[in-house]
Amino acid sequence: MSPFFKFGAKLIDQLRQHLSRPDVLIHWGGARLPVWPRMVGVASRSVLIASVVITVGYQGVQRWSLLEPLELAIFDRFVQAEPDAPLDARLLIVTITETDLQRYGWPLKDQQLAEALRRLQRHDPTVIGLDLYRDLFHPPGTAALTAQLQAPNLIAITDNSNGIPAPAVVPPERVGFNDLVLDPDGVVRRNLLFVAGSDRDYYSFALRVGLGAIAPPAIQVTPEALQINEVYLPRLSATSGGYQQIDHRGYQILLDYAGRQPVAPTITLTTLLTTDVDPHLIRDRIILIGSVAPSLKDARFTPYRSGSGKVQMSGVMIHGQMVRQLLDLLAGRVSPWRGSSPLGEWIGLWAWVVFGGAIAWYLRHPAVLVGVGALGTVLLIGVGWVCWGQGVWIPVAEPIAGFWTALLVAMAHRLFYTTNHEPVTGLLNEAAFLRQLEARLRRAAPVGVLWMALDHWMLISRSLDPHHSDRLLQRIECTLRTHLPRTAQIARISEGEFAIALPLADPAALTATAETLQTHLPPSLAASIGITVPNAQQTHRPADLLRDAHTAMYRAQAKGSNSYAVFSAGMQAETVQRFNLEADLRRAIAAEEFTLYYQPIVDLATDRIAGFEALVRWIHPQRGFIAPGAFIPLAEETGLIVPLGDWIGQTAIAQIQEWTRTFPHAGLIMSINLSSRQFDQGDVVERLAQWIIAAELPGHCLKLEITESMVMGNVDVAIDLMLRFKALGCRLSLDDFGTGYSSLSQLRRFPLDTLKVDQSFVRHMADSAEDDAIVRMIIDLGHTLGMDIIAEGIETPEDAERLRSLHCDFGQGYLWSKPLPAAAATDLLSQQPKPPAASP
Repeated sequence: MSPFFKFGAKLIDQLRQHLSRPDVLIHWGGARLPVWPRMVGVASRSVLIASVVITVGYQGVQRWSLLEPLELAIFDRFVQAEPDAPLDARLLIVTITETDLQRYGWPLKDQQLAEALRRLQRHDPTVIGLDLYRDLFHPPGTAALTAQLQAPNLIAITDNSNGIPAPAVVPPERVGFNDLVLDPDGVVRRNLLFVAGSDRDYYSFALRVGLGAIAPPAIQVTPEALQINEVYLPRLSATSGGYQQIDHRGYQILLDYAGRQPVAPTITLTTLLTTDVDPHLIRDRIILIGSVAPSLKDARFTPYRSGSGKVQMSGVMIHGQMVRQLLDLLAGRVSPWRGSSPLGEWIGLWAWVVFGGAIAWYLRHPAVLVGVGALGTVLLIGVGWVCWGQGVWIPVAEPIAGFWTALLVAMAHRLFYTTNHEPVTGLLNEAAFLRQLEARLRRAAPVGVLWMALDHWMLISRSLDPHHSDRLLQRIECTLRTHLPRTAQIARISEGEFAIALPLADPAALTATAETLQTHLPPSLAASIGITVPNAQQTHRPADLLRDAHTAMYRAQAKGSNSYAVFSAGMQAETVQRFNLEADLRRAIAAEEFTLYYQPIVDLATDRIAGFEALVRWIHPQRGFIAPGAFIPLAEETGLIVPLGDWIGQTAIAQIQEWTRTFPHAGLIMSINLSSRQFDQGDVVERLAQWIIAAELPGHCLKLEITESMVMGNVDVAIDLMLRFKALGCRLSLDDFGTGYSSLSQLRRFPLDTLKVDQSFVRHMADSAEDDAIVRMIIDLGHTLGMDIIAEGIETPEDAERLRSLHCDFGQGYLWSKPLPAAAATDLLSQQPKPPAASP
């Protein structure tokens, strides 16, 4: 580990203080914005754009009436959910049944119809609505029927659309047209009340009958509504409620069905003609006469359904429903049905589309998303039902369709986004970056590639909690976007590494860009940047350009912190060497080409060997000795340190077992270095326990050396793991203390036995008062915390004497011995005089 003790603590403290401020802002296009994950902004733009497109798109859907069948189906469900109203005592319906047809024939003779009217009129009904087409007379009894039709309270019906007039003896003011308006699916849901003609006005049959109960009715017609006395009946438009393109000519209102059963008491024509009907059934009532015989095919479909399909209702029964509704409206018992305003509908649709898109971005689990989608659908239907109960018909199918469309569109966009972007910064991932880079190369566009690696990022990220680490990455992302052109493609490749493709082929411009980025990074951060420019005379693959920039970045790191380097052909050879070294390393682990050397650790008070540190050496069959600094970092990076570390641990345990048997009174301790990769392995304690048990070795004969960076990331997890090591009897040593960043408040929590003073301080004690003070401080700190101290890199007797004066416990260095093979270390132990016998 490269030493940076003097600035490490300051660096982390500055970052902690800066990122913990609630008002930390980032720069974006000259504006100052809060630090938020990039995905929130992407999701907001996605939802906003999708909501506008979908909302406008459904205007076209409405124009073509594509959702009207669904709206009408929901309307029908609402109607069916309403309980049947009791029979209306204001009406009486005289029905002509199949039995009546068999008895009297069809059409009815004039005398039969005249007798029926006479019997009704003698009991003073308010109005009689003759829901029978009677344009021709059918003698005998024509004179009698003519007299009855001239009664002032009789209303006749005409069918203008089919050219069937009313009886000529009935004046126009007592004639109403057939108002059974059919929707596109053949269902009667509307009531056509009034049509203004060029020569005269036309009233519907139901309206004529209803007005007959009012004396005198005052009617006022406006373009928006029909007003009867004080009752204002707004007319339906082409898009009222769930309608999307209906024929809305005339003055129409929604028909409010009272139920699927007869709306009023009924008697048959035979009953009327052959019995004395109770006068109370007739007096002061509105009487409707019409056919209910199926053979006359006078039935129409209604919103009601049975098991076999839609329920039909005869014309006279539907007119009874219409008259009942008009009577209630004119009496002020109910309010007229109305549709929501177009603006309100569009706002509601837009709001539900936004909601659908937002939850698709916010919720990730498919089951939860489907559940919330279903809940939203139920909620929309519930809102429609509540409005229905208040006499307002609002579209329901349209917002449901918009809601689910937004949900699916947002899910697809989110899937596309998350497939191509990494979640913390919202930058491209490596695969998407390579695809876009390949597209640029196909267009033969000039391009330069930068690989930026944040220096010491692992130390920084381990020292910050995940939230602050993510916020720091987001600030870096904003720095990149702020100081790079919009045409730049930026990707986050790994933890602290970024790739950038720029439309530049000039190395000078690219190096200037690298300097700009390094200058504007957040405080106390530095970055190493590798730069590559493709040769215009050669064909390049995107992966090759990225690899070359990565290689140049390694060269920049070798030059020192916050440096940059431009790729050259010579670097490729180094990359090939590194690749070959990795292949050799894998083979060497399998072939066990490694050996352990052991460097003595000496008790400074007695000058006796207290133990050894196990150090790995690699003797390559062709290349000979390979320094640990050449292959240990590579093993760490590739993960090969785990199997190599297992071999080191088992070999060192076997060696200390042998020395313990040979030199039982020496009390030797074997120190084994643990790598960060090993430390992060979930079963490292279990594996170590198996080796100790297999060797029948007391756990206190082992000391595990760890570094500061390994334990400062997640302190609680590290402490738990160290306690498990201690449970095996092993001792713990903190290696190279002083070269990294340690929080003293955390250090005192660690169950450590030893602090090792790094050799970089020990070697300069004699000529550096600062280093001498650091060594003295570490020794005093360790003793205060109940630890012993080992000083590394002791090469002179003066250094050893100075450490003794500072009460350092142990020393290690070339003053006593360099690392030795096992046989030489054994010889060194055998030359050591036996310890004095303990006094009785």
